[in-house]
Amino acid sequence: MTFQEAMLIDQIAGLIFLKYGLHCIGCHMSADESIEDGARAHGLDDKEISKMVKEINEKIKQLDKSKKKSKSK
Repeated sequence: MTFQEAMLIDQIAGLIFLKYGLHCIGCHMSADESIEDGARAHGLDDKEISKMVKEINEKIKQLDKSKKKSKSK
């Protein structure tokens, strides 16, 4: 998945990228570069990348649950 694809799912991904020092929002590489490749290019190791991706996935799951609860009301 590219940075841009992740940010299109939910903008929370962009905020998490910023937390890890990845200023992907507006970067010309965000449309083509995978999260893993970009993170490595910015000095993140495998452990940090896994932690970041896990954090993004967890936040998106939380948002999905909230959206589903709102729709069911």
